[in-house]
Amino acid sequence: MKINTNVAALTAQEANANTNRALTSSLEKLSSGLRINKASDDASGLSIADKLRTQASSIGQSISNANMGISLVQIADKAMGEESNILDIIKTKLLQAATATTSTAGHDAIAKDVNKLLDQINNISSQTNYNGISLLQASSGGLGATAGLTFQIGESASDEITTSGNIQANVTGMGLSGLKSLASGGGSSLTAAQASAYLDEIDTALNSLNTWRSDFGSTQNQLESATRNMMTQQTNIKAAESVIRDVDYAQESANFNKQNIISQAGTYALSQANQVSQNVLRLLQ
Repeated sequence: MKINTNVAALTAQEANANTNRALTSSLEKLSSGLRINKASDDASGLSIADKLRTQASSIGQSISNANMGISLVQIADKAMGEESNILDIIKTKLLQAATATTSTAGHDAIAKDVNKLLDQINNISSQTNYNGISLLQASSGGLGATAGLTFQIGESASDEITTSGNIQANVTGMGLSGLKSLASGGGSSLTAAQASAYLDEIDTALNSLNTWRSDFGSTQNQLESATRNMMTQQTNIKAAESVIRDVDYAQESANFNKQNIISQAGTYALSQANQVSQNVLRLLQ
């Protein structure tokens, strides 16, 4: 019998240390709710789970981009809808001016109304914006056409939805400058013949406006479809990450209880290993 090196105690101590490490790891998983808390828990699983988490986050931002894009498109559509209503009113007034029963005073009153309505079209075009981005003309003070808008909808650079651009929903862009000049008194007074002649220009302006609205409507449909698809993707990706990263509480609770019992048994075994060495004292009595 040897007492200088208590091999039994060292063996029990090593086993007990290993059990305590396993117990600590199990407790960490139960307290965090994660099966993988550090790379050593599952190196390959951590790599995959992190990629899935990044993918889910990217898709989440893309969903936000799409929703903001939908809001932008709706603002432009509603504004052009109001411009369409104004053009309808202008056409009605020109039809009224084009008939022989309207007096000269009536023509002048109609011209004033038309002038104000055209001013309102310009106001709508210059004021309609989203976060400072002009939607119906080049800028608040620039009467030119807009450039196309690009929405980043997806993880890669190629995942984009764009509008055709070239929207110029003001009096100049809709070809109504001549009517504006006439209605504002820049030329001769409005006559029945002139009112009749501008009816076709109103129809052309309405066609242009409807084309721009149609493009925005198609873009909104794309954005809404992309949003629904990305929401499904994000849910599935998060579920896949959960399978890898999240802890199974039932399984880990059973493992924790097992390690806890083993730890208690190891402590008892260590005490017994130390007790064995004391038996040597009986030989010296």
